[in-house]
Amino acid sequence: MAKIRIQQIKSGIDRPADQKRTLKALGITKMNVPVEHELTPQIEGMVKKVSHLVTVTAI
Repeated sequence: MAKIRIQQIKSGIDRPADQKRTLKALGITKMNVPVEHELTPQIEGMVKKVSHLVTVTAI
């Protein structure tokens, strides 16, 4: 399975609660700190939900 690196580039402040929970579920705690995940359908859906707040790169 492919791996991806997700990095938050915009603040989660003043965002809907579901987007904040999605960032937390992805393991993103701070801006500009990358996290790595296997590219599963569940992770892909979470990334799409907060795509305007993060950048995604394939590893």
